[in-house]
Amino acid sequence: MSQLPVVVVGAGPVGCTAALLLARRGIDVLLLERRPAPPAVPRAVHLDDEALRALADAGVAEEFLAVSRPMAGLRLLDAGHRVLAEFARDPGAGRHGWPQASMFHQPDLEAVLRAAVDRAPRVTLRAPAEVTGLTERPDRAVTVALAGGDRLDAAAVLGCDGAHSTVRRLTGARMRALARPDRWLVVDLRAPSPLPVWPGVHQVCDPARAATFMPVSGDRYRFETRLFDGGTAAALTAPEVLRPLLAPFGADGAEVVRAAEYVYRAEVADRWRRGRVLLAGDAAHLTPPFVGQGLGLGLRDVHQLAWKVAAVVTGAADEGLLDSHGAERGPHARALVRLAALVGGLMTGGGAGAVPVRRAVLAAVGRVPALAAYATDSRTPPLRRGPLVDRGGPAGRRLAGTLVPRARVRVDGRECRLDDVLGAGTAVLALAPSGPTVTAGGRRTALDDVDGTLTAWLRAGRARWVVVRPDRVVRAAG
Repeated sequence: MSQLPVVVVGAGPVGCTAALLLARRGIDVLLLERRPAPPAVPRAVHLDDEALRALADAGVAEEFLAVSRPMAGLRLLDAGHRVLAEFARDPGAGRHGWPQASMFHQPDLEAVLRAAVDRAPRVTLRAPAEVTGLTERPDRAVTVALAGGDRLDAAAVLGCDGAHSTVRRLTGARMRALARPDRWLVVDLRAPSPLPVWPGVHQVCDPARAATFMPVSGDRYRFETRLFDGGTAAALTAPEVLRPLLAPFGADGAEVVRAAEYVYRAEVADRWRRGRVLLAGDAAHLTPPFVGQGLGLGLRDVHQLAWKVAAVVTGAADEGLLDSHGAERGPHARALVRLAALVGGLMTGGGAGAVPVRRAVLAAVGRVPALAAYATDSRTPPLRRGPLVDRGGPAGRRLAGTLVPRARVRVDGRECRLDDVLGAGTAVLALAPSGPTVTAGGRRTALDDVDGTLTAWLRAGRARWVVVRPDRVVRAAG
């Protein structure tokens, strides 16, 4: 069975990243996509530096950076577009070596990933190919039925096939709502010259006309506004209605590339695994956009899943390792989806009475540097305690379940990033009297901590050592 490929269903950003991560671990992958070509419409526009670790391990981080731009931060505006609070982000490199947040045009990312898939000798893309059935075999392999009658065997199946996931339906998993659906109009724009607008995200905190405006990348911009009962995308996109909404951002003369109604949902699957069939991305969770974690959650899913699947299908680990997928990713996804729904409500919900309260609270937050810094921090909650996350002891409580920084280090006079030294397996990072060391693959390597980031992180966590998993998550610390 070790010779069977892993089947990844869905060749969007999450599915392509999963395929590349598996291939780089020596696993043959069959990537199935029901559409003959990637859709040309943008959806995701934001990615943080934690999720970018997945693209880095997939080998496409630098290509992504070439088609994206740093996000300047967030401005919260009142109904008159006066600034309630501004949370600026440093456009320079953060703790992982990249901007904390990047804006991009999704078709550009899809082109980067598809090109990488085409170059990967272990990945075969088959499109169009529609999955119609999944049958688990006694030897734990999975038989995949396709429209047209074809059948193929897989060592495992990853369902990365989006919000209307066929794989989720075939496993019997159901989405559980965490908040009420929210209807929004999403308008993608292009401007022949740069618009005279602050380069970050603008959030209009007006319950009567909640809206978001953001420069994306290049000449692209996005405008979003809530649709109320009875409101339609067609009515709001009539030129005489839309132009006044865009005018405060200087975008009333921009070209409307696309306008569509989206229903933002806050949902997480009640089950992430059936045998060797596992869910990831929008097949497993849907989130409102207010903390920018839609794509990021999916990339985290497959980054934390690929090494586990590779270990199981090659016989290096038993089946129980796959139980950790839902146990780890489910609570993490629920926490971020609930946070997105909460932040959306705080910024745009309530009636007229909420407006003065919101103004007072945001003014107070903006005056406290620690709170303002928290508002722009790209770090997500740590994974919960479990078999692969030991949060015992002071250091474990601080660091286990979090990502180790992708710090600048020097090895034998050559500067690189910590990930280049950690390798593809489990590693131990320790703080020796002479400086940090990494033990990986039976070899101990002394590091020169170039700017002190690594040493400061270990000391802040009260740790002399940490065990780092293949997905760069701290397993234990002491």
